[in-house]
Amino acid sequence: MALRQTTLVLMAMCAVAAPCRAVEVAAGIHLLPGRFVQGSQPDGNTVILEAPDGLIVVDTGRHPAHAQAILDFAARLPAHVAAIVNTHWHLDHLGGNPRVRRDHPGARVWASDALAGARRGFLADYRVFLEGALARADLDTSSAATMRAELAILDEGDALAPDEIVAAPGARTIAGRELVLGLEARAVTAGDVWLFDPATRVLAAGDLVTLPVPLPDTACPRRWQAALARLDAVDFELLIPGHGPVLTREGFARYRAAFGN
Repeated sequence: MALRQTTLVLMAMCAVAAPCRAVEVAAGIHLLPGRFVQGSQPDGNTVILEAPDGLIVVDTGRHPAHAQAILDFAARLPAHVAAIVNTHWHLDHLGGNPRVRRDHPGARVWASDALAGARRGFLADYRVFLEGALARADLDTSSAATMRAELAILDEGDALAPDEIVAAPGARTIAGRELVLGLEARAVTAGDVWLFDPATRVLAAGDLVTLPVPLPDTACPRRWQAALARLDAVDFELLIPGHGPVLTREGFARYRAAFGN
C-alpha cells in the first residue's frame, strides 16, 4: 500500500514539475510517470522492465526531457536498452524512440503496423495543420516553439517505426523475459498493443486506460469497450495506464464501469 501511495504522490508532482525519476512498482518493473502540463503537449507513462538481456522500455514519451529520463535510468543501473515496445502511435508514446535508439543502437522496437497508416492519414494531416499554423503572422512565440517541436518529431520518419511488427496477440520472449503481448484493433487507434508480465502480474495497458478520463481523439468507443473487457480477463494484479497512476483490479473495475456509463 505504501508503494502505491508513493506512486500517486509522484504522479501528482510530475503533473507540474520536470520529468520524475522512475519508481519501482513491482520487482524489476519501474514506472516513469508522464505529464499533463497546461500549455504543453503531454508525455505518456513509460514502463521499464529489467530483463536478462537488457531493459525493455514500454513507450518513450514525447519531449526530449522525458527521453533523457529514460536514458538516465539506464545509465544509473547501468544497463542497455534492448527493446522498446510502443503501445500505439500517438506522439506522446513514441516521440522519444529516436533519442533512445541513438543512445542504444541495438534496441529493437516492437509495435503494431498502425503507424504506417497514421503517417499517411492523421499525422500527414497534422503536419499540414502545423505548417499552416506556423505561417500565421499572429502566432505567439510559445505556440510556435511547441509546433516546431511537433514537426521535429514527425521529421524523424522511420526512426519512429517498429522493427518487429506485432500482428497478433500471444506470448513473446523479449530480451530474455517471458511476456504476453495483446493487440486490439481499432480501439484507441488502429492497433493498440498491451503488455502483461506473468512473473509480477503487471499489465501495461497504454491508452486503453487513461486517467483522469479517457482520451478519445482517434478512438472507436464500442471497440474500446470490448478491449477493456479483454483486459479484465487478464490475470493482472496492477495495471499501469497510458496516463495516470497505477490501478489495482478494483480501480480498473471502477474505470471500466465509468467508461461504460
